[in-house]
Amino acid sequence: MQKKMKLISSTLSIIMLSTLAIACSDKTDKQPAASSAPTEQTAVTYPLKTDKTLSLWTADANNILQIKPTVKDIPFYQDWQKKTGVAINFINPVMGQEKEQLNVTLASGDLPDMIEYNWKTSFPGGPEKAIKDGAILKLNDVIDKYAPNLKKYLKEHPEIDKMVKTDDGTYYAFPFIRSDDSLMVFQGPMLRQDYLTELGLGVPTTMDEWYTVLKAFKEKKGMEAPLTFRSKPRALDDIYNGAFIGAYGINRTFYLDNGQVKFGPAQPAYKDFLATMRKWYAEGLLDKNIATADQKIQDANMTSGKSGATVSQAGSGIGKWIGAGTANDPKYDLVAAPYPVLNKGDKPKFGQKSFAFGSEPSGMIAITGSSKNVELAAKFLDYGYSEEGHNFFNFGTEGVSYKLENGNPKYTDLIMNNPEKFSVAQSMMLYIKASMSGPFVQDKRYLDQYYTMKQQKDAIVTWQNTDTLKYVLPPITTSPQESTELAKIMNEVNALVDETTLKIILGASPLDEFDKYQAKLKTLNIDRAVEIQKAALDRYNKR
Repeated sequence: MQKKMKLISSTLSIIMLSTLAIACSDKTDKQPAASSAPTEQTAVTYPLKTDKTLSLWTADANNILQIKPTVKDIPFYQDWQKKTGVAINFINPVMGQEKEQLNVTLASGDLPDMIEYNWKTSFPGGPEKAIKDGAILKLNDVIDKYAPNLKKYLKEHPEIDKMVKTDDGTYYAFPFIRSDDSLMVFQGPMLRQDYLTELGLGVPTTMDEWYTVLKAFKEKKGMEAPLTFRSKPRALDDIYNGAFIGAYGINRTFYLDNGQVKFGPAQPAYKDFLATMRKWYAEGLLDKNIATADQKIQDANMTSGKSGATVSQAGSGIGKWIGAGTANDPKYDLVAAPYPVLNKGDKPKFGQKSFAFGSEPSGMIAITGSSKNVELAAKFLDYGYSEEGHNFFNFGTEGVSYKLENGNPKYTDLIMNNPEKFSVAQSMMLYIKASMSGPFVQDKRYLDQYYTMKQQKDAIVTWQNTDTLKYVLPPITTSPQESTELAKIMNEVNALVDETTLKIILGASPLDEFDKYQAKLKTLNIDRAVEIQKAALDRYNKR
């Protein structure tokens, strides 16, 4: 009863603090599992022989449910059960209600065996708090005894091992890991290449060149919204990786500068960024709906000719829009642009690049504190790190979704030219996990086939050319107390940043308002937030 009441109390905190997570012991000894477990690891052979059924809460399939009615109708999930020999009861929340439904599940105390969730940054208090509350298990002993494949991988990759545990060395989930640099860069600025050619313009690299291009798009092509951004779920969401704002030597979040942690919107250079965006908006170079634009608006703008430039992904941006755009205009073409700088020839300071296990990781699956099937759950999840599981997660089933050519897996027409007319991206979501995430190591050979267009492959090369790893914070972990304090501070800070940013850009407030805004950030304890991040960084560096 005490454990259940503790979990309910924790969940009420989650409900109260769930909106804060974007910004960013006694119970441990009572875990089920390990006391009666064998002390030596034995080889695991799949499929396992068991008549037990495990339960898995996951929202990862929600995008695919536009194609198939339920998770159990998705071929990948069917085959995952067959190959492991473990039957799974999939618990799938309603799209858009994932967090609320998980809160209800946690509050009930009736937990599934496994939950796929971002325990690192989306659970108030972080993974240590989740373990202390009994929501999930500490996995050190579990991995030692039941997950030989993951254990071997982490031993062979100490730099990744450092990322997937907490400061005190606690493992808390089976992680999704990107194995190659080419898998870590996938987003950046892009423009209509056909319009640049028509207007006799080159791909812009500086802010001044971008201004020239956007003016030409408006005045000579009659564009209503030459440059468009998404502002969902956050204001100017597309600048968070350094697009445009990075030209001023800052980022929208916390970053490193000569060993010091800084918060970009608190720096004087943020005023220069706002001044430029304000000027562009006033001259009609930015989408007038910049404050509310979502993915649907961005899609419509970029395929209709209403916009000629944006920030997006190589797959869901370039790949999707060229396919849709050429259906109406055979000349439609997109080209990636470098992250803008102020001075010609400078290397961009910031740009999108994920870590092998990121600061906001997805695809991790934890075993819950109330699971009575810890050993089986661990063996089921460890499958993805085996050689057979690696191929299955990345390429599917041999002879069905891929075949071997000279020892290399090549996707079949089921993926590349689907008979049901699904796109490559949709087909991949049905049969593999490499284009999404999960408990496995992503293989770059998937990407070599996913990016079928030269424009996509060229984009990755262009966007990789930044110094972002010198400045971006590694995947640090705050303590439960720090996490709660930081979330409270950053909820108020980010609300102020978003409100002031949009008001100044849209002309609703004067640029001089920035000085009062900077002072207000101080009263909201932004300096304390910086201290927390620095302390977490120091601990991370000592791991």
